[in-house]
Amino acid sequence: MYDKPVLLVIAHGSRDPRHAATVHALVRRVRSLRPGVRVETGFLDFNVPSVHGALESLAAEGVRDVVALPLLLTRAFHAKADIPAVLRDAPARLRIRQAEVLGPSPLLLAALERRLSEAGLRPADKSSTGVVLASAGSTDPEAIAVIAGIAREWRHTGWCAVRPAFASASLPRTEDAVRELRALGCSKVAVAPYVLAPGFLPDRIARGAADADVLADVLGPAPEVARLLLKRYDAARAPRLAAVGA
Repeated sequence: MYDKPVLLVIAHGSRDPRHAATVHALVRRVRSLRPGVRVETGFLDFNVPSVHGALESLAAEGVRDVVALPLLLTRAFHAKADIPAVLRDAPARLRIRQAEVLGPSPLLLAALERRLSEAGLRPADKSSTGVVLASAGSTDPEAIAVIAGIAREWRHTGWCAVRPAFASASLPRTEDAVRELRALGCSKVAVAPYVLAPGFLPDRIARGAADADVLADVLGPAPEVARLLLKRYDAARAPRLAAVGA
């Protein structure tokens, strides 16, 4: 039925049931956008199927080609070490290409804007509103630099100011960035969680947003995120497509 590589979405996993529910909602949206592509899910921890279990099942069905797509916003430890290690243990019959992580991307900025709009911000509010770009955090300097770069880029789209914040591992925290934007004189302060699904760290971001005027929802199954997954899938397949057309 499927003549294209299977897209295996690799999610982090969480004890919080909202996490897996959100991942599955996103995967359903991806399937609806590209019915001719089989899309499966594997989790690194806490949830089933595990990535290894998903790969074993695909191999047992006779699948040969897989694009493994990390459901991650930055290229930190999971993308650099955990996922490659799991993929190296995959059944030998599988040909696996690891797609790039999702961020940074203009589609993610569009999804952030969507969530802020859904939370009540109007276009007329933009120039007087400061935004906290609140991510989970990382010990990886590359990931932190990417978040800071996204905040700088987003500022140039018309916001009063944009400040990065982190729920763990790095500073400032969300509440500190909210206070900074107040001190800058922004009339409103909005917190935009730069996270894909609910869980422990997104809840910490929400607590840090207590003094903000607006708290947006997580990115979740936003249409832009679903389109981005397919864009990363297509890019990972591109070398094979080029070879076939050569």
